[in-house]
Amino acid sequence: MSAPVTDSQTPSAPSGPSRLPTRWLILGVICLAQLTVLLDNTVLNVAIPSLTEEMGAATSDIQWMISAYSLVQSGLLLTAGNVADRYGRKKMLATGLALFGIGSLAAGLAQSTGQLIAARAGMGVGGALLMTTTLAVVVQTFDADERPKAIGLWGAVSSLGFASGPLIGGVLLDHFWWGSIFLINVPVAVLALVAVLKLVPESKNPAGERPDPLGAVLSTIGMTGAVFAIISGPEHGWTSARVLVSGAVGIVVLALFVLWELRIPYPMLDMHFFRQERFVAAVMGGILVAFGMGGSLFLLTEHLQLVLHYGPLETGLRMTPLALMIVVLNLAGVGARLMARIGGPLAIAGGMALLAAGLAVIALLGTHGYGGMFLGLVLMGVGIALAAPAMANAVMSAIPPEKAGVGAGVNGTLQEFGNGLGVAVLGAVLNSRFAALLPVAAAGAGSLPAALAKSRTEAERSAVEDAFASGVQAGQLVGAAAVLAGGLVAAVLLRRAERPTTAEESAQARA
Repeated sequence: MSAPVTDSQTPSAPSGPSRLPTRWLILGVICLAQLTVLLDNTVLNVAIPSLTEEMGAATSDIQWMISAYSLVQSGLLLTAGNVADRYGRKKMLATGLALFGIGSLAAGLAQSTGQLIAARAGMGVGGALLMTTTLAVVVQTFDADERPKAIGLWGAVSSLGFASGPLIGGVLLDHFWWGSIFLINVPVAVLALVAVLKLVPESKNPAGERPDPLGAVLSTIGMTGAVFAIISGPEHGWTSARVLVSGAVGIVVLALFVLWELRIPYPMLDMHFFRQERFVAAVMGGILVAFGMGGSLFLLTEHLQLVLHYGPLETGLRMTPLALMIVVLNLAGVGARLMARIGGPLAIAGGMALLAAGLAVIALLGTHGYGGMFLGLVLMGVGIALAAPAMANAVMSAIPPEKAGVGAGVNGTLQEFGNGLGVAVLGAVLNSRFAALLPVAAAGAGSLPAALAKSRTEAERSAVEDAFASGVQAGQLVGAAAVLAGGLVAAVLLRRAERPTTAEESAQARA
C-alpha cells in the first residue's frame, strides 16, 4: 500500500524530484477504471432488441434500464467528489470500482427487468465515484507541466469509452447473450481495483472541512430531477406532466442548493467559483462540447441504422474514426503541445470550430453515403481531441487543488448534463422536422418505423425516409451552430480571464 499524502504533499510543483516515478503507470490504471465506467453509457443501446426479445421488456422497462444508470450517476457526481476530497480519493476510487464490479455481476445475471434496473442503479453509484476520483487523482498525481498531457490522455480514454460502446456491444452480442456486455466489466474492475490499492497514493483535503449533508441531499435531488426531465422530454413530450413536474422539482431544489451553499461556511460547492470568468467559460464550453458529442452520436446512430440501414456492429465500426482520431492525437500529445503553444482559449475555439465543421460536413455530405460522414467524423475527432482536454484543464485550474474531487464532480456533471441536453434538443429538432415533412399517408406517426408501417406505396416509403434524413440533417446543423457559438464565447471569456490586470502589467513593466 502507498503511504497516504495530503494535497500539500502531492507533486504539484514542476520540479523534477517531486514527480512520482510511477505516475504514468498510475495514469494507466486510472484510464482503465475510467474506460470501464464510460463504456456503460452507450453499450446498452445496441442490446435493446435482445433485451426486448429475451426478457420481454416493455418500452418503459428499456427506458428505465438506460436511465437508471445515468440518473443515479449524474445525481451523485457533486456529492461523490466532495466525499472523495474529505475521506480520501484512493478509498473512494477503490469503493467505486468494487460497487461497479458487483453491480455489473448482478446485471449480467439478472433474471427480470426489475433486477436489471436495480443493478444498473447500483452501477451508477460506483460510476459516480469513479467519474470524480479518476480526474481528481490525475490532478493530484501530475504537476502543472505534465498535467495538460495527462488530462489529454484521460480525455482520450473518456471519448474512446463513449464512442466505442456500440462497437464493443455489437461484437459481444454477435457471439454471446446480452448479459456478456455487463459481465465483461467484472474482470476489468477486479484488475483495476488491485492496481489502485497497490499503486495509487492516498490524498485528501488537508483542511478537513465539515461535511455538508443537506447540500449533498439537495444537489442529488436537484440534478436527478433536472436530468430526468431532459431524458423524458423527447419521448413523453416537453409539456407532459412527467417532464414539467420533474423539471420544476429539479430547478427549485437546485435553487435551494445554491442558496444553502452561499449561506454556510463549509459549502460542498463554493458558489464564488462562478464569479471567475475562467470557471464560467470552462463550464459553458464543457456543456457545449458534451452537447455536441452526445447529441451528434445519438443522431449518427439513428442516421447509420435507420437511414443507411447498417446493423449494430456495422454502425459501431463506421463510428470508429471519431474515437481513433481522439485517441491517436492525444496519445501523441498533439492537444497538450498545441495548448502550450497557442494557449487554452485558442485551442478551445479551434477545437470546437472543427467539431462544428465535422457536424456540418456530415449533415451536408453524409446524408446518402458514408464518404462524407467519414470526413465529418475525422474533423469531429480532431476537434474534440483539441477542445476537451483544454476545457477539462480550465475547469480544474479554476478550482483549488484541495477541492480536486469537487472540480472533477463539476466536470462530470457538465458532461452528463451536456450529453442529455444534446440528445434532448437535437432529438427534438429531428422529430419536429420529421413530422413536418411526412407525407399525408403517414401523418401523425411518432417514429420512423410507425411512419413506414402506415405507408402504402414505395414512393410514400421513400418520402418517409427522406423526411427522417432531413430531420437528422437539421439536428446536426443546429448542433454545429450551437457548438461553434459556444466555443467562440468560451474562448473570449477565457482570454479575458487570462489577461493580466492593470496592476499586474505595471508590476511586470517595473520588473
